[in-house]
Amino acid sequence: MSVVHQLSSGWLLDHLSFINKINYQCQQHHEPHCKNKPASSVHFDSLHMDSLSCFGASAPCIALNSTTKPENEDGGNCEVFTKKYVFRPELFNVTKPYITAPVHKEHQQSNEKEHLMNGVKREISVSVIGKKRKRCVAFNQGELDAMEYHTKIRELILDGSLQLIQEGLRSGFLYPLAENRDKCSGEPIILPLESCSLSELCAMAKHLPSLNNMELQTLQLMEDDTSVTEQDLFSRVVENKSCFSKMITLMGEKYLLPPKSSFLLSDISCMQPLLNCRKTFDVIVIDPPWQNKSVKRSNRYSYLSSLQIKQIPIPELAAPNCLIVTWVTNRQKHLRFVKEELYPSWSVEMLAEWHWVKITNSGEFVFPLDSPHKKPYEGLILGRVKKKAALPLRNPDVKVLPIPDHKLIVSVPCILHSHKPPLAEVLKDYIKPDGECLELFARNLQPGWTSWGNEVLKFQHVDYFITLESGH
Repeated sequence: MSVVHQLSSGWLLDHLSFINKINYQCQQHHEPHCKNKPASSVHFDSLHMDSLSCFGASAPCIALNSTTKPENEDGGNCEVFTKKYVFRPELFNVTKPYITAPVHKEHQQSNEKEHLMNGVKREISVSVIGKKRKRCVAFNQGELDAMEYHTKIRELILDGSLQLIQEGLRSGFLYPLAENRDKCSGEPIILPLESCSLSELCAMAKHLPSLNNMELQTLQLMEDDTSVTEQDLFSRVVENKSCFSKMITLMGEKYLLPPKSSFLLSDISCMQPLLNCRKTFDVIVIDPPWQNKSVKRSNRYSYLSSLQIKQIPIPELAAPNCLIVTWVTNRQKHLRFVKEELYPSWSVEMLAEWHWVKITNSGEFVFPLDSPHKKPYEGLILGRVKKKAALPLRNPDVKVLPIPDHKLIVSVPCILHSHKPPLAEVLKDYIKPDGECLELFARNLQPGWTSWGNEVLKFQHVDYFITLESGH
């Protein structure tokens, strides 16, 4: 369970626990005389540029199954070993805030906020290394809108988070400040090198000759299969239907596929294989690469324009009454766009606005709540697709709870950029049992979900995991 505590204000989540409850076990056969190799270690051969293509209009799905047992030369079964993987716990070791707030009395902070809201240009006091200096701050309209929005939700964030944090401290999930920092080893965390850029791989693939004229049949990858080509990967939705995880190799990099998961690795111009599976979804979570100043400066990842985001084929992917959840930055421009343009263009009725609040292992906000630059929270806009009269509802007799407004999701964030907390358990009361789930612009996989994006395998890289144990 990723939900540690649930109160009227929202949920306290354990992201690391959610990942490690996934059955990341791979079966391996170490008998040297085995006739067959296991499907649990599917190998994608080195990239052959002349064999890659963009996605054909008739591309179906690949299913990764396990139905046979390899035999040794004497006719008996080879010995099967199981290797278990867990996510590296130090990637959730957030022991102190990213930025420490200057020390002020509570009423001084409130007065300062009121002064900021009363005019475009004010003299404010800024604490710099123990001494104060005055500077003139001019706010543009976007910044003024952001401050007004923050003023409206500040008490909600503060009071609701405090309730959940107190529960976490009482239960021992969160550690008191001194104890928490004693647990920190102080050793630097070494992240794996991203030698294989998935997004660049997608960009290369779509410029290669098309497979539109080729007949592509559904591939059932059995246990005696040893490999499939990147051509298959880039033209179909890949499904791991087995109860075990599978290890695949792409461009020399290894990735773990959770059981009962599926994915499509592509960019927004090549989503057709997802549509070709002719499946509609009961919940769609979207994490668009919003344009902002830091993205422009860093060139860390591509962003999409508002027009491009509106062109995502949600009407074709959504089942009747589908729940749509969109992650939004704190820029008011993006919030207004989702509420006033994006959802209406998809025939989605906006129902609620939630917030993800990021805290340290001891319950402190990762950024000062009133910081004018970075806030310790992000928004989620929830809505439902208006019922399509021509299509029957899935499980029409099953009732789901109405979506509540102003809920908080409080968790310790992963130190990896843009690794959002899991929403599966939080949303389960608001979708029907056995509902089909889809995540767009995903960077990781989940059991029971279909995931799409040009970095969809990013956080499945084996270097983000450690081997816990091996056995028969």
